[in-house]
Amino acid sequence: MAEKNNNNDISGLSFEQAIKKLTDIVGKIEDGQISLEQSLTQYEQGMELIKHCRGILQKAEKKIEEITKEKEK
Repeated sequence: MAEKNNNNDISGLSFEQAIKKLTDIVGKIEDGQISLEQSLTQYEQGMELIKHCRGILQKAEKKIEEITKEKEK
């Protein structure tokens, strides 16, 4: 259940918000501020954030391609 809520929270994030959260996670893990178990949980969330960011970037890329095709006509 918590994982599903986490995904819903991520899906509403902008690209910039997701990158900020990802940067925070990396910082915590690198600084050793959290336990191994928490690190694994944070790593999993980080992977979801990366997946979310890639989706946003793919949509932006498609939009750019559409704009470019329109301009070439």
